[in-house]
Amino acid sequence: MLISLVLIAPVRLAQAQDAPGEFEIIRTALVEKFRVRMQQVAEWSWEQVDFTDGIESCIDEGERKGVNAPWGRRYLVTAFNGVTYEGRISYDQTIVVACDSPEHERLMAAAAQPPAPAEAPAGDEAPAAAPLPPPVAGAAASAGFALGGHVNNMNGQTFDAMRRSGMTWLKKQYIFNVGDSPHNVAGMIETAHANGFRILLGIVGKQEQMGDYPAYINAYAEFVGGVAALGADAIEVWNEPNIDREWPADMINGATYTQLLAAAYNAIKSANPGTLVISGAPAPTGYFGAVGCGAGGCNDDVFMRQMANAGAARYMDCIGLHYNEGIIPPSRTSGDPRGEYPTYYFRSMLQRGYGLFGGKQVCFTELGYLSGEGYDTPIPGNFGWAANTTVEQHAAWLAEAATLAARSGRVRLMIIWNVDFRDFTPTDPLGGYAMIRPDNGCPACDALAVVMGR
Repeated sequence: MLISLVLIAPVRLAQAQDAPGEFEIIRTALVEKFRVRMQQVAEWSWEQVDFTDGIESCIDEGERKGVNAPWGRRYLVTAFNGVTYEGRISYDQTIVVACDSPEHERLMAAAAQPPAPAEAPAGDEAPAAAPLPPPVAGAAASAGFALGGHVNNMNGQTFDAMRRSGMTWLKKQYIFNVGDSPHNVAGMIETAHANGFRILLGIVGKQEQMGDYPAYINAYAEFVGGVAALGADAIEVWNEPNIDREWPADMINGATYTQLLAAAYNAIKSANPGTLVISGAPAPTGYFGAVGCGAGGCNDDVFMRQMANAGAARYMDCIGLHYNEGIIPPSRTSGDPRGEYPTYYFRSMLQRGYGLFGGKQVCFTELGYLSGEGYDTPIPGNFGWAANTTVEQHAAWLAEAATLAARSGRVRLMIIWNVDFRDFTPTDPLGGYAMIRPDNGCPACDALAVVMGR
């Protein structure tokens, strides 16, 4: 039994130059045992303890050396693979123990196995394609929960609102034209980093340039590799490729998309192993009914099953998801007046993506609630389902979603859609999703600050 005497608050994003010497000793022991990257870690904490069962009680008996210490310190270190490791050190620093980690062993075993094929419903068959390349090795920048927001402006007002909310990430989208230089996004990366944020770049191409798909894949991969080399912290490979608004209608299939994802992943990891690769989040929809796919696209669950069958899990660090049509609290699992379709509910939407890719964490690259309160323009008819959502609910539900996501252990990143968009037109209520409201107030900032510990 371990008896805690003193608990020190956790330190987040510890770097080598910040860490006290004792933490360096623990980190070195963990790296040597598990061969895991820990130059930077997501979080670490320590407590002073009495080792009443022995300092070596956390390792297999066959590995014990018979040493002991009456008391010392116990360190918990969360790496960017999502695993929390334990290290122990005696009071005089002469005994160091890197504890066994069943969680690490499960992670390594899962990574060594190809994803189990999912049962494919009608419409899941993909056109014949060349075999995918083997994935390039790279550090999967995956760890405990982080919060961010999709921004329109990279300015002081927006950054202040994000900091107030506990956000550490921002998202920008870039429309790629064949022939573009990666340096077109260098300013975004530099501005984000200069203001203390990590940046997720969603890179979306143009349908009319995709006619020669193999050549297009090469051009796109070369571009995102260049973006990674510039220091992008994360790249989302496309946006909503399951619908014809974003992808050529005659090419919509998760396996076809996976060809692009695989090439992009390898290019990104070759250029910068630490860049997080997120699969393009599909549009949540059940429009295509029981068949699953039809003219104009595929239901998101069918599209993701097609991806899983094609081996997409090997070419992502995180599965991209969207959730943007909720009208009840995210903790609710029934009772939506529109019905029980899974995309209406936060929990079922999370499971819809998480359950298909062998335990890969989810990155919500767009999660938002729509409220027209404060705008003179009525909510457009095709968004009428949100007509009764208040700003108070908008704020409370964002905070609750962040809490549920963080506690689930299944979500690496939650990007709120959106922080500061102002447009609210008769056809597109972008501003209704915004945290910063028309009067420049930000109730969501205050609600999120509470749950994020600000």
